[in-house]
Amino acid sequence: MTISWGTLIRLCLVNAAIGGLAALPVNLFNRLMTVELALPALLPGLLVALHYGVQLTRPLWGHRSDLKGGRTPFILIGILVVCLGVLGAAWGIQVADESVPLALFIWVVSYAAIGLGIGAAGTSFLALLASVTGPRKGAPATLAWLLLIAGAIIASVGTGIMLEPYSATRLVSVVAVVCLIAFVLCLIATWNVETHAPGFHVDTGTPFFEGLSKTWNDPVARKFTGFVFLSILAFYLSELIFEPFAGHIHGLNPEDSTKLSGGKDGAALLGMVGAGILSHFGRGNLRFWAVLGCVLSAAGLVGFATGLPLVPSTIVLGFGNGLFVVGAVGSMMQLATAHAKATGMRMGVFGAAQAVAAGLAGIVATGMLDLTRLILPDSIAYGVVFMLEAILFIIAAIVAARVMRLPSNMNDVTLVPGG
Repeated sequence: MTISWGTLIRLCLVNAAIGGLAALPVNLFNRLMTVELALPALLPGLLVALHYGVQLTRPLWGHRSDLKGGRTPFILIGILVVCLGVLGAAWGIQVADESVPLALFIWVVSYAAIGLGIGAAGTSFLALLASVTGPRKGAPATLAWLLLIAGAIIASVGTGIMLEPYSATRLVSVVAVVCLIAFVLCLIATWNVETHAPGFHVDTGTPFFEGLSKTWNDPVARKFTGFVFLSILAFYLSELIFEPFAGHIHGLNPEDSTKLSGGKDGAALLGMVGAGILSHFGRGNLRFWAVLGCVLSAAGLVGFATGLPLVPSTIVLGFGNGLFVVGAVGSMMQLATAHAKATGMRMGVFGAAQAVAAGLAGIVATGMLDLTRLILPDSIAYGVVFMLEAILFIIAAIVAARVMRLPSNMNDVTLVPGG
């Protein structure tokens, strides 16, 4: 049993809500802490790393939703926890004017809550999405990612408009409105969707660690987890040093580097949409898009490292990122649903690998760049880092080509929901 296109779009509004809520602590609160409050830039970096770190609980949330036989409660409770965490973080910014130590305590609790909530809601959402869509996962993966990006953009722009003129008190009020909208959106998104899901094969006798061991002992799942970790690590490493590279090496001012970054994101969207359309007409499968996306991403990074023109290399990198996202997320859903009793657990393991890679990238990217710049000229230092990232993408492509080899598991058979 699968859902219609309209229901698919409605369900993916959950990801829009997650994207919108996650964008505030990563972007807006980061700026407010370092600029308005004049706190060390390391502080928001550590808080963001904390919110990724607690997402190691994703397998636990996935396992719990497997045992309970339903995903919707975990989505809604998770989103509620994220909302409370985001609102708490905003309140901490207001409190920081009076007491920074108290604000630090509030931020630690709030960012941990954000990570826990995203882990519960995100894992359960992807498990539900995988369960209620047809055998071909390219279109659902594309739509889920597009709405994640759209949610982040809408929340960021909307919050920015409502914050004028800025005050800490106004920030708390605006964030409260954003959180309310996000939660209501998730209520609408999940309403009656799970009735379309196939019956859950619940095994209440499987303890968490036994289920985790079974998943990890599956060679395909274990190798795919390695692919997720490597590719996401390379993806976020390149994201974090892209704009500094444009400024240091190519002399772009902040406005121009931001526009170039937007162009890269536009190329990524084009890659995602293109992969979905071509798959619809039988051109390529998830394995093809994952491998090609990694190779093109590596090619763009090599272009940066070797001094090729900046704009074409940026477009190649962005387009490759888009193809990779469709292949990786679609394959994640495909592999998760291959074992009906452990869909949530598997999605949780893959999600945990993604979260660890994203959190690690924030530390590795800046540390590796700072170290190489101490001993090498800037252009060579950036080149070394980009080449290492390209190698990670190539290794990820090789792993993807091997782990996605079995047609019965990984071929993208039909793009249309219900098909």
